[in-house]
Amino acid sequence: MELSNNTSLNAKFHQKNNKAYNLKQLEERMDKLKIESGFECSAKRVALAPKTVVNEPRVWHLDDFEMGNPLGEGRFGRVYMAREKDSKKIVAIKVIFKKEFRENNMIEQLKREVEIQSHLRHSNILRLYGYFHDKHRVFLVLEYAENGELYKNLQKDGPFTEHKAASYISQIAAALVYLQKKKVIHRDMKPENILLSSDGKIKISDFGWAIHTPDASQRRMTFCGTPDYLAPEMIKDMGYGQKIDAWALGVLCYEFLVGEPPFMVEDLRETYQKIATVDYKIPDQISLEAKDLISSLLQSDPEKRLPLDQVTTHPWILKNK
Repeated sequence: MELSNNTSLNAKFHQKNNKAYNLKQLEERMDKLKIESGFECSAKRVALAPKTVVNEPRVWHLDDFEMGNPLGEGRFGRVYMAREKDSKKIVAIKVIFKKEFRENNMIEQLKREVEIQSHLRHSNILRLYGYFHDKHRVFLVLEYAENGELYKNLQKDGPFTEHKAASYISQIAAALVYLQKKKVIHRDMKPENILLSSDGKIKISDFGWAIHTPDASQRRMTFCGTPDYLAPEMIKDMGYGQKIDAWALGVLCYEFLVGEPPFMVEDLRETYQKIATVDYKIPDQISLEAKDLISSLLQSDPEKRLPLDQVTTHPWILKNK
């Protein structure tokens, strides 16, 4: 697999505050997150822990990369900026600890995550270039998204303008349409799993809960994802299909414009109750066109939700192009 060079990113890699480290030094610098059993804490929301890694032929070795600064940390591993020595390509390397995955019976899910993401090719989906492993760790070589999590941008800047929100929703919808064609359900769409490239392009990431569904008529029953973004059919244990990603897109649209998800409250049971009854209110300052898109996606009946392939031609999206 060819990795192309990027001069500006290489310059950034060599900045004084982004020197190369060995992995042991990097791990010593990272503080351990306090994790509740079975849950991953992230800012003000609680995410059901993703489950999913690998024993296929190696493509690279750790010696093929110069390791840079840490980019983030999750329940089972960490992500670092890195540079592939031959091509000088800047990438992100996700380091996953095998022991934790074995202890939580997640090996098969990690294999599935890698299998799914490695076959995806879309401009708004984070590329998984490959993977390798040693005795204790699995390393995923990922596309580097320079501007980081959309969630952090949302927290820093507050609600997005309708123009920016429409641009993001249009790109996410295009990626979800592609996933539908590939018969993949993401199942954990949220701002923390959406990254931004250096030019502000959306990159959907973290396919830990993704599932390949060759038979579109088959109803899935696994309860997974992040509470604020779960669809009513999952809450009600009715079985679900690809349309849960359309529901999550409606939640994201609301959050981009308001600053928080529509069903978020302190009590988790109350959140589920609000989702099950579609109990939310759109603030008056939101435009009528945006309200229409949100309400057309946040339909309790999956069959009544706006099809994802119609989102990019919705009047609100076209108005804000």
